[in-house]
Amino acid sequence: MERKNVGRILMLLLLAPLGVAKTTDPLTDLENIAGKLVFYQIEGNATYVRDTGELASEVPTETMFELYDPQKNFSTAKFTYTWDLGNGEVIQGTEPVVRYHYANSGNYTLRLKVGVNVTKYTPAITGDYSMDVKVLDAIKHIELKGPSDYEMSQNSSLAIHVDGSPPMWVCWRILPNCKPDRTGGCTLTMLYENTLRLNHTFTSAGVHCLDISVRNDISKFQTSLSLYVRKKNSNSHMFFILSCAAILVATFSFITVIACRPRHQSRSQIAPSGNALFLKNQDSDGQSAILFNFSTADKEEKEPLLMQYGTQYSS
Repeated sequence: MERKNVGRILMLLLLAPLGVAKTTDPLTDLENIAGKLVFYQIEGNATYVRDTGELASEVPTETMFELYDPQKNFSTAKFTYTWDLGNGEVIQGTEPVVRYHYANSGNYTLRLKVGVNVTKYTPAITGDYSMDVKVLDAIKHIELKGPSDYEMSQNSSLAIHVDGSPPMWVCWRILPNCKPDRTGGCTLTMLYENTLRLNHTFTSAGVHCLDISVRNDISKFQTSLSLYVRKKNSNSHMFFILSCAAILVATFSFITVIACRPRHQSRSQIAPSGNALFLKNQDSDGQSAILFNFSTADKEEKEPLLMQYGTQYSS
């Protein structure tokens, strides 16, 4: 019995190396090419990590493939990288980093193909990666559209244009006389377009400041806009009333002139109808007389009356 047990133990020791030899080579398993894509954007002296796939347009970008190899299986391997940026540009290289920038905002799909050569006797290993990228325009300018002066105790409408990609979070407040507010409270608004419209009633005159802070997923911008508020003008209503009264008077005067115009024309047509006007007169003795009035309308001259009396009889 003891000899049989020893024989069985020797058989197991001989099969053990065979079992190890039958295990799969880890270099031929595609799942072992594990890693992730990390995005970096540099603006001035600051470097931003964009690990959520949201990038700023027109900003230098570096995308790096970070290999996950805790067992150092690929320490001596040679890699090749083919980057398809999704905008028609393809970049190839042997380094796990690519430098580029997106000129326009929009949605892109970045694809990476990784090739690995461990030894000349080992077949090449490839791995494909892809990531959706959302490119946004950074907020670089805020401008007040419309007038910069308003009237006190009147509901005023303000239009603020924000140069950046929505959606954006806007925090704004109005400071009378531009005095700092220690409470730090503001009105938070979600903006889905590039124009913010505010309605506000100013309760005091003078210079006011509109403090506004705007941010989206890749940038933040803060500024202060000056507003001038004037007192309510009480003479404006009187000016409006006088203007309306003047318009009514002018209208009635025009109607009166139109209505009376035909009568004046009928009278003026009597004088030039003839060159002589016959008048009949009777004196104190009962004698009749004919009066002739000659006019020269063409020369615009007047001639004296020519009086002709009838025959007189003396007593």
